[in-house]
Amino acid sequence: MPANIEIKARVHNFDVLQKVVAGLTDSPVHVLEQEDTFFNTSEGRLKLRISPDNYAELIYYKRTDQSGPKQSEYCLIKVDEPETFKKALGAAIGIRGVVRKTRHLYHVGQTRIHLDDVENLGHFIELEVVLRTNQSSSEGEKIAQEFMEKLQIAESQLISGAYIDLLEVL
Repeated sequence: MPANIEIKARVHNFDVLQKVVAGLTDSPVHVLEQEDTFFNTSEGRLKLRISPDNYAELIYYKRTDQSGPKQSEYCLIKVDEPETFKKALGAAIGIRGVVRKTRHLYHVGQTRIHLDDVENLGHFIELEVVLRTNQSSSEGEKIAQEFMEKLQIAESQLISGAYIDLLEVL
């Protein structure tokens, strides 16, 4: 499975961070509305991501729940009939919950930077350093750490889990 190194952190000043991130890239920002339906699993996380244009993909990923840079292995599958698929999968294994967000997606080299406005949770930044073939996780962690320094992300801002985990404790 493909892998990346990622961090997720709370954002205190979204507008300022957005300007800093925009200054790191020459490519335009992509603003995406996303609805992630999480399903019950015995291991890892499984979600169906649906966009307003009805583009959908099933995403399975495994990672440890720790606050610093961590490796995530994932698998993506395009889904043609997302609502029917969601009903069938929900009936089979159960729906854990739904996360809705507006994502500002930036690309800087091999890193995807997500600035997220998550419904009922607030603002977050997510870094995903997409590991290249034969690239070690320690190399990816170094890149993530460098971005954390550039973007002044403090250890105290880091969160260990997923948005769904945060919503479940509200």
